[in-house]
Amino acid sequence: MYIFNLNPLLFLSILPLIGILILIIFISSAEKLKIFSFIFSSFIFIYSLFIWINFSENTSTFQFLETYKLIPFFNINYTIGIDGISLFFLILSTFLINICILISWESPKFFVKEYFLCFLFLEFCLIQVFCVLDIFLFYIFFESVLIPMFLIIGIWGSRERKIRAAFQFFLYTLIGSLFMLGSIIYIYSIKGTSDLLTLWFTNFPLQLQLILWIMFFFGFAVKIPMVPFHIWLPEAHAEAPTAGSVILAGVLLKLGGYGFLRFTLPLFPSACIYFSPLVFLLSLIAIIYGALTTIRQIDLKKIVAYSSISHMGFVTLGIFSLNLNGIEGSIILMLSHGLISSAMFFCIGILYDRYVTRILKYYSGLVQIMPMFVIFFMFFSFSNISFPGTSSFIGELLILVSIFKVNLSLLIGALIGVVLSAGYAIWLLNRVSFGTLKTYYSINFQDISRREFFILLLLTISVLWLGIYPYCFLNEITFSTMNLFKHLSV
Repeated sequence: MYIFNLNPLLFLSILPLIGILILIIFISSAEKLKIFSFIFSSFIFIYSLFIWINFSENTSTFQFLETYKLIPFFNINYTIGIDGISLFFLILSTFLINICILISWESPKFFVKEYFLCFLFLEFCLIQVFCVLDIFLFYIFFESVLIPMFLIIGIWGSRERKIRAAFQFFLYTLIGSLFMLGSIIYIYSIKGTSDLLTLWFTNFPLQLQLILWIMFFFGFAVKIPMVPFHIWLPEAHAEAPTAGSVILAGVLLKLGGYGFLRFTLPLFPSACIYFSPLVFLLSLIAIIYGALTTIRQIDLKKIVAYSSISHMGFVTLGIFSLNLNGIEGSIILMLSHGLISSAMFFCIGILYDRYVTRILKYYSGLVQIMPMFVIFFMFFSFSNISFPGTSSFIGELLILVSIFKVNLSLLIGALIGVVLSAGYAIWLLNRVSFGTLKTYYSINFQDISRREFFILLLLTISVLWLGIYPYCFLNEITFSTMNLFKHLSV
């Protein structure tokens, strides 16, 4: 597995940088840019699958672990490694970047090279976020994700408010993360190290845990985003290009949940128990508020954006239930939402490319002229409400079982959100797909192309695989999740 004695995880980490250098130096033709970016991102994705194949599922320790001296004077090292939790987020990132490049085959009309450079740099940052085991370096890459995403929204966005949406996205997430930076600097000042594996075995006093937990919470809650830190999300989705919305919903919203699992739970276990009622309250508000707000939206992208807020409420419920089922369910639900929300945004992008509007009232009766599109749209709509056999069903079921063990009132509130989510999903499907066909559709219409069919088919297979046979994912996740309980002491 080791190529020329090079750690395969390190090789995966630097692959996007190699692609960036090749794009900058050797390629200028727009057509060659697309072909090279797709082939290179496909290679990165396939290589990440080889890492999964060589991943040992019967251990909770970090694998492909290696440390490189970065700043020895300050005891800051570049330590990389993955466990069962970070493995699948890594694969999800490489898969969706590849999908985004395929989605963008016809969309960027200007600055084409810069557009694909942004996605490769974004892939580099995401791989680092899920591999690096130093909290200071994690913060650097965690925030570096903002740079390419800011450019993607602000330059290649679809409407006139794109600059405002880009700055709103950047400032909200940056300000939230500054609190986390302050706590990281304090931890380094008192412990003399920023190595996560060392800090995992450090017992912070309860009062200090409470303060540090709040600082980290601001950084991660904005990224998820939890109510009331969610204001930036609908606007960013509405103005971003289709590929931007796909990667934003598919991976970037998962960084907050991953941060809770990787840092907050093991570093501040007593504070997690102390603040869990607050998180439960905010999560229930997000679930119900997100679902109710979704019902009254008229912009197709904002409908999916607000539904994401509702689904992320289930994720935080599962994480802070502090039991095995809940944490496993939250990981599965994040992976599932990454696939399903990406597919939903792509479906909306297909409609926008053809009819140049995302206002719901202009759509009706599409099953008569776009039957293949409606089949896929129906499948992902039902997947979005956790229909049995789809990936979200497994995640939500585990979370509901876990919160039943915690509190019956939590379960009732979550079930209300489940009912509301079924309402808005079926209402949207009915409005778009059935009813009287709008007359102007018959002038110029086209069902999905072969490229679009291929993308939707890949996402469909992934959702069904995770839904029908979750064991091959849970097998790796379980050992790593159990490792968290050594630190939680619940």
